[in-house]
Amino acid sequence: MCARLLPLLIVLMAGVLLALGFPLAVSVASAQQQKVVVDRIDDTARFASLAQFVTKRPVGSRMRDKDERRETLQKELDYYNEVYGIKAGVFFRDTYPMAHAPAAWYLPGQGHPVRDAFEEALRSRGSHDPPQVWPWEEGGRIVVASPVIRDGDVVAVVVTDSPTGRMRAQTLHGWLLIVAGESAAMLLAVGAALRLTRWILRPVGVLDATTHDIATGRLASRVAAAGGPPELRRLARSFNEMADHVEDVLEQQRAFVADASHQLRNPLSALLLRIELLALELPEGNAEIASVRTEGKRLAQVLDDLLDLALAEHAAADLQLTDIGELAAERVASWRPLAEERGVRLEGHCPATTAWADPIALSSALDAVIDNALKFTPEGERVEVQVASSDGTATVVVTDRGPGLTDDELARIGDRFWRSNRHQNVKGSGLGLSISGALLAAGGGSLVYERHEPHGLKVTVGVPRQAPAGAPAARA
Repeated sequence: MCARLLPLLIVLMAGVLLALGFPLAVSVASAQQQKVVVDRIDDTARFASLAQFVTKRPVGSRMRDKDERRETLQKELDYYNEVYGIKAGVFFRDTYPMAHAPAAWYLPGQGHPVRDAFEEALRSRGSHDPPQVWPWEEGGRIVVASPVIRDGDVVAVVVTDSPTGRMRAQTLHGWLLIVAGESAAMLLAVGAALRLTRWILRPVGVLDATTHDIATGRLASRVAAAGGPPELRRLARSFNEMADHVEDVLEQQRAFVADASHQLRNPLSALLLRIELLALELPEGNAEIASVRTEGKRLAQVLDDLLDLALAEHAAADLQLTDIGELAAERVASWRPLAEERGVRLEGHCPATTAWADPIALSSALDAVIDNALKFTPEGERVEVQVASSDGTATVVVTDRGPGLTDDELARIGDRFWRSNRHQNVKGSGLGLSISGALLAAGGGSLVYERHEPHGLKVTVGVPRQAPAGAPAARA
């Protein structure tokens, strides 16, 4: 969840920073250009004041004064061009130059930005808003024109053509500062988002781990209701209350099953004893008495299995580092005489493999699985027991050549009291595999049922090769 939530927060924060950064960058560029434009307007206004009394054709006794003003204007323009590298000139209405610097610079033809600014100024309109020049426009220039007005008429126009290299460099420097600031803000935002995400999701991770522990049989696990948003803390408390209630209900159920099984054993034993006494008074081989005996023994077996199941669900596993191969070979040897009696070949391939398991629980589970395989394997077929290890798990695989199970039956095998409708005549209570599953689950083990082609059943008993976390008692 963190891997999904964190990128979303980062994208949102990046979008906010970009939404703020673009207008700020445009504003910086506009401010830099506006500063240059204001300076050029001041310069053109000064040159216009110098050129105000210079005419195209000096006449009379004022010719010397007017020539002196023109020379002064030319010197100012030359100095201005030399110091700032800006082209500047004063042009009469007919584009004839009054003064200009450099000497080779004249008004260009129609369609040029300088000529457009000149034409605009002839209509008494100053160049106060030239197009924006961006840092990547190397050939960009800023043209500013101001009219020279005498007696209310525009007699000439002052034009400046400024290079933008310095302005573009300053704009780029401002943009770099913005990028650096937004990068630092992004790093801080990512750090804050990471801490916020961890703070929010830490209770979720604890809740997930605790749920897994309870699902695997460690019912005593609880969520520490600390940290995280208030809603998640309330959820943790509610989860603990639910887990306490579920544990109480299960404990009451186990206690009821155990007590009921124990309490029914005594009356059932007395009933079976009276049946035996009654059988002495009846002719030997009476079918009714034999049927009553069989049902009574079956009921006693069911009560014993219920008691075993209640104890298996309640008892903690005594995990030990066990040689699974040796234990499986021992169980194969124990069941081989019965297999030979039924005409079934029981074969075992049990190499030495160590894993963490409760030896008693694992032995009981193997007994139940092998017994189940021998029951349904016809005479002349074989049952195989193989020990292997992979991916941190040691497995004992028991395969038979019996009739097997359908998909619906595979989904239900291991349920309490469940028996296939096709095998109701086979002796059993339907609790053996349930007891085995409960015993294995207490130590982190598992039972998996699959089809065995071309026919038969494949049962895999798995136990961990490493001590499960939180095991109640793990010792070598």
